[in-house]
Amino acid sequence: MLSQAQVLEALGRVEDPEIGMDIVNLGLLYGLRLDDENEAVHIDLTLTSPGCPLGPEIIRAIKRELQALDENLEVEVDLVWKPLWHPRMMSEFAKDELGYDEELGLTYGYF
Repeated sequence: MLSQAQVLEALGRVEDPEIGMDIVNLGLLYGLRLDDENEAVHIDLTLTSPGCPLGPEIIRAIKRELQALDENLEVEVDLVWKPLWHPRMMSEFAKDELGYDEELGLTYGYF
């Protein structure tokens, strides 16, 4: 079974195609549970907006990345909307890269 570190590393390669930043740094990953007994990973994921048309593509990319590490791994992804995503949830790296100003609550063209 994969470790949590291996799963997070793989998820770090999954990008939101509109933004060009990975889902981990964007703060879209709300939950991660490993089930060693059943060789399964359960992910709670949100999107930058409930109307994001690329949700299915992101979910397919998650499954591809994780099953490339273990083809027998069962990957379950649930979309969740509480709390609603906000740029404050991004890592400091993502905030810097995308130009989010925490104090002013502003971004420069991405959101």
